[in-house]
Amino acid sequence: MNQRRILIWLACLLQAFALGLPAAAQGLRVPPSLSRPAQPADSGPRAADYIVAVVNSEPITNNEVRTRMARFAQQLAQQGQPIPPEPQFEHQVLERLISEKAQLQLAREDGIKIEDVAVDQAEQNIARQNHIDVAELRRRLQADGIADTSFRDELRNQLLLTRLRDRELESRVKVSDLEVDQYLRDHQSSTDPSTLQLNLAQILIAVPENATATQTAALREKAQRVQQRARAGEDFAKLAAEVSDAPGAAENGGVLGLRTGDRYPALFLQAVQSVPEGGVSDVIRSGAGFHVLKVLEKRSEGLPGAQVLQTHVRHILLRTGPQLSESAARQRLADFKRRIETGQADFAQLARQYSQDGSAANGGDLGWASPGLFVPEFEQAIDALQPGEISDPIVTRFGVHLVQLIGRRQATLTQREQREMVRNMLREKKLDEAYRQWAQEVRGRAYVEFRDPPS
Repeated sequence: MNQRRILIWLACLLQAFALGLPAAAQGLRVPPSLSRPAQPADSGPRAADYIVAVVNSEPITNNEVRTRMARFAQQLAQQGQPIPPEPQFEHQVLERLISEKAQLQLAREDGIKIEDVAVDQAEQNIARQNHIDVAELRRRLQADGIADTSFRDELRNQLLLTRLRDRELESRVKVSDLEVDQYLRDHQSSTDPSTLQLNLAQILIAVPENATATQTAALREKAQRVQQRARAGEDFAKLAAEVSDAPGAAENGGVLGLRTGDRYPALFLQAVQSVPEGGVSDVIRSGAGFHVLKVLEKRSEGLPGAQVLQTHVRHILLRTGPQLSESAARQRLADFKRRIETGQADFAQLARQYSQDGSAANGGDLGWASPGLFVPEFEQAIDALQPGEISDPIVTRFGVHLVQLIGRRQATLTQREQREMVRNMLREKKLDEAYRQWAQEVRGRAYVEFRDPPS
């Protein structure tokens, strides 16, 4: 049965562990699955709460580890990836928590603070991505026993981590023209999955762990009937909501999201290798059950003739600091938005007068931009807009922005734009490597004491 009860958690907790996304992509993005994670099945002493480790002076409890394991296990199962053996899995999750605790402590020691307005924005983004308002988001969280204060604390922590990583790593990563040239030479005719952008939707027919051969055969036949219906033209999202056992299928139509091919399980990538955009795969089997995949988008990066959806935006940027807090900047931009929408002011004129960005002279116009050019929070705001609409004030590491979407277009990348896209992709990969090294350094400096479970 599909689970319709919702639990929103942060992609930087899930995707970085289960999908290996680069550090640069670890913004407050919601993963495709938004349903409640399965509860740990442990009983006896291990189910009791106790301290399993102390990072400097801050404890990590057994309940924290088990809850995080349940979340990761659900994400892995949805993606058709095997769950590691429990001792190994538990160790990996504990190490992840230790690393996070050490980084959060460093952020606080360095005086990095997240104001409430930034948490408000993150909460609004998550609600918008799930096509609900904040009140409905909170109602669903409460229905699942998650206090709003706990959810907001988790959001605040992830914002702290993101800002710390940005500050520590931005200056470490440079991509030269020679590296871009070499990449283009190596990948002009490459089938490297890291150059392939895929957006897939899936229907999962789950197979119980101890299913008999008869049960498995019946479930395979069910999956084949679903595949036939999908290939006959039935709406895939409705099919997913109707029959899929994947978490969140009823809410998101089985959509897994746009990412590079190497961020999908090898099983999925192989199944859709020769499937065109809009096509449906054969039935495939994983440890979770039988999958039917639909290719929603399929394109290559950095190759001649690549087609992308570009956006044309303009913005007003107010940089925050001792003279201007995030709250004050947000209030000022909210007033700008009200004045523009009531015809009392012109966006371009306000940008020329107040924006603290190099685009101010052009009325805040940033021109046509390909995906990946802006930071995640900025792109999320753009994605939610219709042409002509103005966002609410949004907070990024650069300050607080007011953004207006002017238009969208399908465009074939010029040679210069292809090079810029390749540069951004190489930069993300370098950020990934830099993050791993930096995280190890932070972890190595922390004092960690492991505790045995109570007897």
